[in-house]
Amino acid sequence: MTSLERPLPLPTEPLLSLDGISLSFGGVKAIADISFDVRQGEICALIGPNGAGKSSLLNVINGVYRPQQGTVTFDGTGSRRMSSHDAARRGIARTFQNIALFRRMSVLDNVLTGRNLHRGSTWLEQTFRVGRARRDEATQRRYAEVVIEALDLQRVRDSVVGTLSYGVQKRVELARALAAEPRLLLLDEPMAGMNADEKRAMAGFIVDANEQFGVTVVLIEHDIGVVMDLSDHIVVLDYGKKIADGSPAEVRVDPGVLAAYLGTRH
Repeated sequence: MTSLERPLPLPTEPLLSLDGISLSFGGVKAIADISFDVRQGEICALIGPNGAGKSSLLNVINGVYRPQQGTVTFDGTGSRRMSSHDAARRGIARTFQNIALFRRMSVLDNVLTGRNLHRGSTWLEQTFRVGRARRDEATQRRYAEVVIEALDLQRVRDSVVGTLSYGVQKRVELARALAAEPRLLLLDEPMAGMNADEKRAMAGFIVDANEQFGVTVVLIEHDIGVVMDLSDHIVVLDYGKKIADGSPAEVRVDPGVLAAYLGTRH
């Protein structure tokens, strides 16, 4: 893989802070007293063995799960839980491990669904194409086209999503999330199931999105080579606990990480 190693970012204020987050399902503790900050403009990776609590933590951040303890602070406002709708409205977008696109719709139409919170016309105006609907639709399409170009999807913009390769569909999913103009983008295994070339391309698109759109990224990824090149900051989880938190250079040599994740236990 061609190195994407990033320069050290300039210090900024945290956009996201987790303080003492604990989450249990029945008697099973999925997350135990986890705290860390994600600074504005950085790419932060969550890594750890399967079952470490990574996806559960993303679900806490965007309001799918409510922790029993702890506070999530986003853009200076702390709460035990936001609803998923509130998280989206405040600027948090999310992709999932499994592709969740509208398979019978075109790429453009899928990306346009990410613009729903930015529409200025009512559903009635949109249905009958009256009032603000036409101008609003033109505005949303212009932004969708910007995202499509940024992710190099122009040649498939009118293609039905279900006919596209897995790697391209994952890119469409990223485009739809970016179309929402998020401040924080949560990516749950955006490169799962990809070959080396597809991973290299997706890593480049994530970096481009971070730089071009100014979006802060928190991602889950199992390919350590990708993580080390892509990330400004890495948080390592093991059995629901945080065992490391630092730069790629710091995490690479952390004894706890080597034992729990990079060594013999996967």
